[in-house]
Amino acid sequence: MVELKTNTSIDAMREAGRVVAQALAAARKHAAVGVSLLDLDEVARDVLREAGATSPFLGYRPSFAPTPFPAVICASVNDAIVHGIPDGYRLRDGDLVSIDCGAQLDGWAGDSAISFTVGTPRPEDLTLIETAERALAAGIAAAVVGNRIGDIAHAVGTVGRAGGYGIPQDFGGHGIGRQMHEDPPVPNEGRAGRGMPLRHGMVLAIEPMLIAGGKDDYHEAADGWTLRTNDRSRAAHAEHTVAITDEGPRILTAL
Repeated sequence: MVELKTNTSIDAMREAGRVVAQALAAARKHAAVGVSLLDLDEVARDVLREAGATSPFLGYRPSFAPTPFPAVICASVNDAIVHGIPDGYRLRDGDLVSIDCGAQLDGWAGDSAISFTVGTPRPEDLTLIETAERALAAGIAAAVVGNRIGDIAHAVGTVGRAGGYGIPQDFGGHGIGRQMHEDPPVPNEGRAGRGMPLRHGMVLAIEPMLIAGGKDDYHEAADGWTLRTNDRSRAAHAEHTVAITDEGPRILTAL
């Protein structure tokens, strides 16, 4: 069931989204060679704490997970696509890092992700990240009243495939509101004109995930959470929470 949010609710979600954006910005600013992933998680925790927000990630346990998630961010490095658990790993020169973060504030959720490099970047990593961001922008542009879920999926997938990248199947975007994960699912590839019609008040987390090697294959790491590319090529992840309104898409997780 899809809950259509009122304009007042969308404004409240914007406040949750603002906290997410601030947490991601703080983590990115703190990231440097020698900094641990646990350090980045602590930075994000501080932002949430100061804002009076809680984490929908911390303690989350979907059906596929062997244990509750132990952190407030997902920190995925190099060949990790998504759902990386922050640990004592210290960032190295040239690492590609994807950080996913959520916040719950006054009963509403926000969810967003960024990818960036640490130290001296590889040109191919910058292209991968830029393409993921363009895919996200294309998906957001398609998130208009009168379109369908398939139009968002088609827009995201077209940009990713044109870049020669793989797109992991079975994982994509989702509805969001009082809970972090709500209906409807938002695939990262699909046919235009298909799927649920988009209506004013729908709020979606749109999140392209691209694999540099060009293949879609991935596997679950031993921790039961992290998804890694089978060919060990690098991956990038970009995400915003977006409200569909009669005035056009409204990004709720921008700074």
